[in-house]
Amino acid sequence: MGAEADDPRRWFTLAIVITAVLIVVLDNTVLNVAIPTILRDFHTTLPSLQWVVTGYALTFATLLIIGGRLADLYGARRTFMVGAALFGAGSLLASLSTSVPVLILGEALIEGIGASLMLPATLGILSRTFRGRERAAAFAAWGAVAGAAVAFGPILGGYLTTYHSWRWAFRINVIVTPLAILGALVFMGRDARAERRERLDVPGALLVAAGMFCLVFGLSEGGTYGWSSPIKTLVVLHHHVWPASRPVSLIPLAFVAAAVLLSAFYVLERRKEREDRSPLFEFGQLRHRGFRYGLLTAMVLAMGQLGVLFVLPVFLQDGKHLSAVDNGLWMVPLGAFIVVGAQVGGRLTRRLGVTGVVRAGLVIDSVGLVYIALSVSPHITLLSVLPGFALFGLGVGFATSQLTNVILFDIDPDKSGAASGANATVRQVGSAPGVAVIGSILSTQTIHHGIARVQAAALPAADKARALSQIRARGLNFTAAPGRSAAVLGRTLEGAVAAAARPALVLAAAIVVAGTALSMLIPTIAIPEGAVPPDEAVEGLEPVDPDPTVTVVDVRSA
Repeated sequence: MGAEADDPRRWFTLAIVITAVLIVVLDNTVLNVAIPTILRDFHTTLPSLQWVVTGYALTFATLLIIGGRLADLYGARRTFMVGAALFGAGSLLASLSTSVPVLILGEALIEGIGASLMLPATLGILSRTFRGRERAAAFAAWGAVAGAAVAFGPILGGYLTTYHSWRWAFRINVIVTPLAILGALVFMGRDARAERRERLDVPGALLVAAGMFCLVFGLSEGGTYGWSSPIKTLVVLHHHVWPASRPVSLIPLAFVAAAVLLSAFYVLERRKEREDRSPLFEFGQLRHRGFRYGLLTAMVLAMGQLGVLFVLPVFLQDGKHLSAVDNGLWMVPLGAFIVVGAQVGGRLTRRLGVTGVVRAGLVIDSVGLVYIALSVSPHITLLSVLPGFALFGLGVGFATSQLTNVILFDIDPDKSGAASGANATVRQVGSAPGVAVIGSILSTQTIHHGIARVQAAALPAADKARALSQIRARGLNFTAAPGRSAAVLGRTLEGAVAAAARPALVLAAAIVVAGTALSMLIPTIAIPEGAVPPDEAVEGLEPVDPDPTVTVVDVRSA
């Protein structure tokens, strides 16, 4: 085993890296449950405040490939420290903010840039620090923490908001990031000095940033602003950017712009690759089947998983009427099973091979989703759905803990940063349509079942007509007005949400099954017992970052 693997400081490096990844992933979800409180504190409107969460996800997804390439060019350790400094500065500004524009600047812009630098760099740091079986253990621990953070974010946000202040969601980062930078200086090995310093591909960076912004914006906001005809005015900092009176929605134009910009990026990068002029991203790396089909599998898997993490909070809050804190508590076992699945999956690579563990995880994930779908009802209990949570969590842990290993196995070490950024990017891109499609089914089916149940209910004609009109207009946000019909209408909505959640969850399972089929195209990657994997074989996990709409906020409490 190499000298770096024997370095006793390597476990401190692991602790620093996974702590940094934890705060990056938590930042995607921890604020969602605090939105009603921030609305009251800032005396603002929900559309303005939504840009705090949406903007972070947009900035993060837009710059991931660029952040990964910067790690390749200037060193993973150096890029990690710069990203952590920006992340901490943005958190400090957000924690002191007294207006929405300042909160957007700190959280959405500065923190988003910092996160896009930190996350791709972590894979390079762990790949360089650990060797052999220790590398598998290190990445399994890192992946378990990153995956579980998706489930733990809402409960942490609910706890801080309820018992302390939403500002502590940022103050924690202000404390952690300086410690991470200090730890990097003391415990992490220095970046190797490159023989020839390549230049950053600035035109390529501008094209991919603009193209990814348009693509992710269109995918994540189509349901809000209308896929073809505008249904809502786009307002940014009180400016009406795209009025709802326009004949066409902004979303199709965003997709057209994304197609043009990303096509130009592809043409530019292929030309630079042929001329050996330091492209931002080498599309020639897609010749590796593990990289090519692994990325496709990761994108499809993110669609299914993030769709589930959208449906469950909606059902628990609107179908079971759980509070934000209780909703988060229901997610704790799910996060725990992800941790267990990542560790067990890492050990099973010796018997099943890396690709075999990924495929097994996808199958287990699908079975868990079907079980959860069959368990959904207004009378559901945590104990009754726990087996489904166990299967889903174990499957996620299995598949995602080894999928990045598959994706990066054949990638040249000096290109691993950009490839890691691409890995995280496709997950972000996959999560947006997953939430949009599955969320659309949940919404339309809720309205369908709600109308049918109200029409069949024994209610006064006036109350029935009023309820039908509101359900058609408000869907999941329907609230029965106080009165003699309120109890019946409340039970009606609970049943409608439960009935709508089942097909939405079944669709999520079908998407994961499609990911299982795609994984059959991935070449078999098996590391023999006792063998030391090549240095370029990164065994890790890119976290599945939730779309900002994953956690449903009950704005009625605002």
